[in-house]
Amino acid sequence: MAQRKTPRSHSRKEAKVPPVESKNGKRTEGGGDAGGGGGPKYSMFTWFVVLALLGVWSSVAVVYFDIVDYDSVIARAKDFHMNFSQVLQGKLKAYDTDGDGDFDVEDAKVLLGLREAEKPNVGDSPEKKTVLKPEDVSQPADATSPETWTTEETRSAAVPLPPLVEEDFVPDDPRDSTHPYEDDVITIDTMGVLLEETLPEESVVTSGQYLTSSKLSQEAAEKPEPESEKLKETESITEETAEKQTQDKLQEKAKKKKPKLLNKFDKTIKAEIDAAEKLRKKGKVEEALRVFEALVQQYPQSPRARYGKAQAEDDVAEKLRSNDMLQRAINSYREAAELPDVTPDLLRAALKRRAERQQFLGRMRGSLATLEKLVQIFPDDVSLKNDLGVSHLLLGDNKGAKKVYEEVLEAAPGNGFAKVHYGFILKSENKIAESIPYLKEGLESGEPGTDDGRFYFHLGDALQRVGDDSAYHWYELGHRRGHFASVWQRSLYNVNGLKAQPWWTPTETGYTDLVKTLERNWRTIRDEALAVMDQNTGLFVPEEENLREKGEWGQYTLWQQGRKDGNSCQGVQKTCSLLERYTEATGCKRGQIKFSVMQPGTHVWPHTGPTNCRLRMHLGLVIPKHGCRIRCTNQTREWEEGKVLIFDDSFEHEVWQDADSYRLIFIVDVWHPELTKYQRQTLSAI
Repeated sequence: MAQRKTPRSHSRKEAKVPPVESKNGKRTEGGGDAGGGGGPKYSMFTWFVVLALLGVWSSVAVVYFDIVDYDSVIARAKDFHMNFSQVLQGKLKAYDTDGDGDFDVEDAKVLLGLREAEKPNVGDSPEKKTVLKPEDVSQPADATSPETWTTEETRSAAVPLPPLVEEDFVPDDPRDSTHPYEDDVITIDTMGVLLEETLPEESVVTSGQYLTSSKLSQEAAEKPEPESEKLKETESITEETAEKQTQDKLQEKAKKKKPKLLNKFDKTIKAEIDAAEKLRKKGKVEEALRVFEALVQQYPQSPRARYGKAQAEDDVAEKLRSNDMLQRAINSYREAAELPDVTPDLLRAALKRRAERQQFLGRMRGSLATLEKLVQIFPDDVSLKNDLGVSHLLLGDNKGAKKVYEEVLEAAPGNGFAKVHYGFILKSENKIAESIPYLKEGLESGEPGTDDGRFYFHLGDALQRVGDDSAYHWYELGHRRGHFASVWQRSLYNVNGLKAQPWWTPTETGYTDLVKTLERNWRTIRDEALAVMDQNTGLFVPEEENLREKGEWGQYTLWQQGRKDGNSCQGVQKTCSLLERYTEATGCKRGQIKFSVMQPGTHVWPHTGPTNCRLRMHLGLVIPKHGCRIRCTNQTREWEEGKVLIFDDSFEHEVWQDADSYRLIFIVDVWHPELTKYQRQTLSAI
């Protein structure tokens, strides 16, 4: 049979190859098709069989001789965020070494170490190559999307890279007892923002240099730190941090010892209790309450079931905002604690939560009684005594609180919580110098419950009164901890976002009509005030906030917390009539309207008002020519008769009366102009 000739022809003649018998029994000339000369050397079927056999034997060899470390391959695949199903499908683009866009034989040789990878061009970074999907070509990837964040660039680093922080930012440890800025010259602008004073030209150094006293040391400081030293330092810091974290975890684990809430009987119904508790923790509080109520009915002597019922009632009260349901929970906590065979941990947990919820409802005396019972049962528990001290303070019983904290400090001299509260009490007793070490050491302890703006406030105030400028260090720390709006503005009852500046003009307040009324009628207002200034009437009450260093300061109040004092207005009817239509003043629940008289030789300590929700107007009525002045932040001004000064008393201010006769002014507090009508109606009174 004649052979079929190939349609293709070649320009040159190939040498004849001896016939080869293939495995299928056919003989071929030149190893190709029957056509000979110009065709391929082997049939397509032969190639297919050869490749199949190579694949099988290669797979056997790879597995048997453990040529490829599959664990490392999988790990690398995962490290490059690839789906492992793609690895099984052969789409190993992460190992494309020749840049042709896929994983082929040449890439496999590089992976197996049989050949070297091609060196990329200088400046090219494999990690920075971006492969766009077809649908992404026409639309750039969103830089803010998590899928587009580059993570590969950090993986080639020799050591773990530190987390990103703002340039030149070094956080301070609030527990440091030393002043981190004591060597810096600092000033504060009138907006209450801490500013560094500009250094003289010859002392200005660029970022990263140290200001030194000699040229030699400056030059040394300018030299870059060796890379190896930086790495060693980084490794050292990393080791220290890891060690500290380990210690902290161990301490935290010791503190979080799981309480034992089940007695012997409760352990027999643990499965039922756990099922009900699971519902509660999943937020199905009403359903959990029904289950716990059924358990209590079935097992009335089970402390854990009744405690679970109390917790469920507590949760439902929170969800429904129901005081009645909360009172039910308070009763259930007591019932759980009074059952026989209750474990000490459950007894403690039930009564402690009961005291907390009683405080929430304003039942301060009931809470105090609960805590006293707890302290009797657990006399060595310092934390319960600390809670008892707070309960006394909430009742205004500073004497009782002081006794409790003295007992705590006798048993645990280093207890930071007791120290700050004891220092707070001492300062309220005007024992200024004695209060300072307790407040300072308590804050430095960093213990839970000590990081409170009131303690920073009173420590700074105490330091100012003894002439210690480190007061501003503590104010700065309080600001950094989020307790104060700024170093100057230290009010504690604030609305965020209100415009903050120490001095205001009438136009800025928007209350120009009120200011004009006060200034036009100042003589009428003055005459009525002078008429009631007779000392025999006792209408001017001495200042009672312990703000005076020395001297005499009396006040005659017409409106307090938005409420009119009818008796006081009887003596100054024209003045009260003038103010009636200005609700920004008479309706200011966080302010006062009053006369203020200050005698010669009086000094008022630097202090701040309680809130940023008001502005304070001072109308001069009787002002001596010299010696009377007021400072707010770093600006000092003087009063004028018939003129209104306006300032924000949430900023630090101070008063001196060094004249030879009394000073009389009229104080009118107004709502901050940026407060909405709704805020003015709903804010609590101060």
